[in-house]
Amino acid sequence: MLVEDREYFVPFEDYPEFKKASVEQILTFQQISPNQFHWPQLDIDIELEALDEPERFPLVFRK
Repeated sequence: MLVEDREYFVPFEDYPEFKKASVEQILTFQQISPNQFHWPQLDIDIELEALDEPERFPLVFRK
């Protein structure tokens, strides 16, 4: 995921719904705040801080 000039990696292990998602579902997102993103079709919210420092956010996404 590219935000401004920075690239973020969204691991499938932590967000398995992305692995099953279509390209359209992945590309359809909203930037809720400067650091928070929402994928309405997947019902997923991610804060950039969780991608920057995953050790601080040990919870794994489960639907």
